[in-house]
Parts: sequence; structure tokens; C-alpha cells
Amino acid sequence: MQATIEVNGLRKRFGSTVALDGMSFTVEAGHVTGFVGPNGAGKSTTMRVILGLDSADEGTALVGGRRYRSLRNPLSHIGALLDAAALQPSRTARNHLLWLAHSQGLGVRRVDEVIERVGLGSAAQRKAGGFSLGMRQRLGIAAALLGDPPVLMLDEPSNGLDPEGIVWMRGFLRSLAADGRAVLVSSHLMSELEDTADHLVVVGRGRVVADTSVAGLIATASGGRVTLRTTAPSQAMAALTQAGASVAAAGRDTLTVTGLAGEHIVALLSRYAVPFSEVSAHRATLEEAYMDLTRDAVEFRATGHEAAR
Repeated sequence: MQATIEVNGLRKRFGSTVALDGMSFTVEAGHVTGFVGPNGAGKSTTMRVILGLDSADEGTALVGGRRYRSLRNPLSHIGALLDAAALQPSRTARNHLLWLAHSQGLGVRRVDEVIERVGLGSAAQRKAGGFSLGMRQRLGIAAALLGDPPVLMLDEPSNGLDPEGIVWMRGFLRSLAADGRAVLVSSHLMSELEDTADHLVVVGRGRVVADTSVAGLIATASGGRVTLRTTAPSQAMAALTQAGASVAAAGRDTLTVTGLAGEHIVALLSRYAVPFSEVSAHRATLEEAYMDLTRDAVEFRATGHEAAR
């Protein structure tokens, strides 16, 4: 089966509220794709449509080229974690996974494999109702992995994890992509996606705002700015301006330079014997890039499934 999610032209209303307004993107195999946007942007509705939990008014959402509802034994095609609290609290972690496995024709061995893979081996016989949020997240991920699917879709998987768990999650998600799976991760934690995702789909007002690599988005947000520290700012500004750069004072001994690469700034200042102690390219964070993109994507008056997001 082809390891992709293809969303094309999804439109969805809840009463008078437009939740999706032509949502389109593709999640490719071998990549962790971050799915981000403000509350009410359409993330939850999109994921529910992909899983056949909501019906779109228009458009299609395909898993491996097929609609979810046409999949036989769907856990072997796509694994999903939308709500870590969606479990029977009186069941043990192992029994929770056993009944899911049984519904898909999967054996006990696979249950024990995923329990160990997510680090719940010592808690397998504990009742899930007593689990912390972080442990419930791990249990939900174990359930998503049961069918060894080529596609995974996880909603806020780092919520509730302690620092050790967050480090584990980064490596885990990267390992899934390295196995050739298509991985879609919705998150509000830009710092985590910056260290995990290689592609990003940014949404706002029910449509895609940006569909690009994380590196490309950060490079665009960085804007080619260079920080220059010098004890002769006036002399440096004159030389740089004459060379066609745009220069702005950022402090008593600090200038921000655009339009000229760092190595060219170094060569120019050296030629004119202008003293400097630092020439460094500015690198925006993913959070800065995200905020720039979504500044005008104001939150919908949320209704239905988007109300909690």
C-alpha cells in the first residue's frame, strides 16, 4: 500500500461556521509532517475527515489512495491518536490493546511488541484509568502501531510527557519516518516540531497558509539578516550602505544588515579596516516563522469538534 495521506479541496461547515475552506495537502512517505495552525484553523476537523469520523461537504481525503471507510482492517493502513483519554479506564494497558488487536485479527505477540516499543512494559498490567497523561499518550501510540501501518497520524503526542518522554518522542517520530512511513503530527509545540519535522503544513481559517520544508520556512523568516557587532558603527554603516546593503542600528555597538551575505560583510569590513567582533547570520525560530504566517489567521467562533481546539 502506498504510504501517503492526500487531502484535496476539503470543505466543511458546522452550521454557519466554515471549518474547512478548500483544505489541500499531501503527507509523503519517509517524512514527519507537522500540521499546525491557530485554534479553530481546521486541524481537528481535517483529521476527523481523514478517519471518516466526519464527512466533508466537498473534496476528498485518501489514505494510500483510498477512502478510510473502504479500508479493510484499517489499523494495518493508518494508525491514529486523536484523544489519549479515549479508553476504558478499568482495563489494563495490555487488555486495552488486546481487544483492539482482536478486532483487527492481530495476535498477542504484536501487542507485547508495541507495549515494549513505547516503553510501557512495566505498566502493562496496570489499569489505564490510573495512568498519567504522558502514559496515556504512550498507550495511544501503541494502539496506533498495532497494525504496523505505513501511515500514522498523531494529534499533540507530546502533551503530558516529561522531559525524558519528549526526548524519546523526538527520536521515535524520526525513526517512524526513517522506516518509510508517512507521519502527520499536529502540535502547538513549535520547538518540538523544529527538532522533529522536516515538512510543515500551516493552516488558518480552514485552508493551507504554507506547505513547505521546515528549513525553507525558517530561511524565509530569517530574511537574510546578519548581526554585526563593531566599535565603529558609523564607519561600518557607511561602508555597508555604499556596497548596497540595508543597515539598521540594533544597539550601541550592534547593527542589523540585510542584502549582503556574512562572508561578504567580513571581506568588506576587512578591506576598509573597520573593526568588528561578530558577524553572524540571524536564524529565526520555527515559532517566529509560524507567528509571522498566522498573524492574520484569527480564530473562528469555534463550534462542534473545533471548539476544543
